[in-house]
Amino acid sequence: MSMTPKDVLKLIKDNGIQIVDTRFTDLFGGWQHYSIPASRLTEDMFEDGLGFDGSSIKGFQVINESDMLMVPDPNSAFIDPTLKVPTLVLICDIIDPITRQPYSRDPRTVARKAEAYLKSSGIADTAYFGPEAEFFLFSDVRFSQAADHGFYFLDSPEAVWNTGAEVEGGNKAYRIRHKEGYFPVPPTDTLQDIRSEMILKMMEIGIDIELHHHEVATAGQCEIDMRFDSLVNMADKLQKYKYIVRNVARAHGLTATFMPKPIFGDNGSGMHTHQSLWKDGEPLFFDEARYALLSEMAEYYIGGVLHHAPALLAICAPTTNSYRRLVPGFEAPINLVYSVRNRSAAIRIPTYSSSPRSRRIEFRAPDAMCNPYLAFAAMLMAGLDGIQNKITPPRPLDVDIYELSPEEKADIRGTPGSLSEALDALEADHAFLLKGNVFTEDVIANYIEGKRKEAVAIALRPHPYEFMMYYDA
Repeated sequence: MSMTPKDVLKLIKDNGIQIVDTRFTDLFGGWQHYSIPASRLTEDMFEDGLGFDGSSIKGFQVINESDMLMVPDPNSAFIDPTLKVPTLVLICDIIDPITRQPYSRDPRTVARKAEAYLKSSGIADTAYFGPEAEFFLFSDVRFSQAADHGFYFLDSPEAVWNTGAEVEGGNKAYRIRHKEGYFPVPPTDTLQDIRSEMILKMMEIGIDIELHHHEVATAGQCEIDMRFDSLVNMADKLQKYKYIVRNVARAHGLTATFMPKPIFGDNGSGMHTHQSLWKDGEPLFFDEARYALLSEMAEYYIGGVLHHAPALLAICAPTTNSYRRLVPGFEAPINLVYSVRNRSAAIRIPTYSSSPRSRRIEFRAPDAMCNPYLAFAAMLMAGLDGIQNKITPPRPLDVDIYELSPEEKADIRGTPGSLSEALDALEADHAFLLKGNVFTEDVIANYIEGKRKEAVAIALRPHPYEFMMYYDA
């Protein structure tokens, strides 16, 4: 149901709201905010906007052009289910205070432009996305990095390394062995109630939830699946999802991370992203006469995503840690092929239902460290480029790719081996993102500049394991 500013003010009055929290997303996916007394919010603010210092936000303005405006979206209003003080949240779009035009580096603006470009293309009118964001819950996390030392320490009551720990009151066992965390019931799964509380709070603010479960890795790996939604709506929901996961975890004395690979020797956390195109309420990816019941359009969409995958991953798997997950083994989707059931393929075609409405592709390489507005928009633009240019993907592979001979694997492209490699690919291949002015050169340049700083920061520092390998060499 569409909301007006007047509706929002009534919602505040009817629910005794005391604080209004205005939020927006920076270029790299962080949710930023400030709060005002609810009595200060007026209808005019939904048009005039609220000022903030854009030079203090990563990837936004320089200091001599710092003034920016965030304009609340009344349709985004929700009551925060995690705060003690009654608080209404409004997600905002960013505009330039001089020109009053949408700000090119506002990720939500990029996502809106992607939806508009899809409609203008005539190919479809709606792109649906369904991300499966995975995360870890730890009970203790310590890390430090300085000139004289560097370390991290993680712990979880579920972790296999605690089988021999001395625990007050006795060690009750039921630890999860490496790679054996998929679907165990309590008491082995100690996080059932916490995940249930998370999904109830998500549902409270309008997120349609399909299921939750423990994931493969030891030490508290979890997954909560949201039902698919249109691009901007789903990006909004993923920001809410991550916010609730973190705050519910903290309320239970735990801490949540969406880092793709916090634990050595076990499965990492990805964000398998389901995608489909629709027009006039009808799905466009179904054809009962073709492989995996996929239409020709869907095949070309896959072709576009796989063709541009190295560049896409600079946005969809955007951290140095992402490429510790994208390695052989651990069910990692490192092969740039598609398949009905092969989970090491970058794109899988789910086979749980043969209904036309459930026909979709699942791009498995992204992770939840991405900025969802940019990631969903980039995936859509790659898919549309595939349709427009009739890019045929490599033949589907339904065999165990790891069992193929070197000769048989010779023509299979792989995902980039590092963030730097992915950034090089984005630098060389981003014309498809510029169509319709969806992404702009300044967005891509600022994004690459920020991410290269992260890659250099890691490259400059000794790794603790280097001491194991080289100290006495």
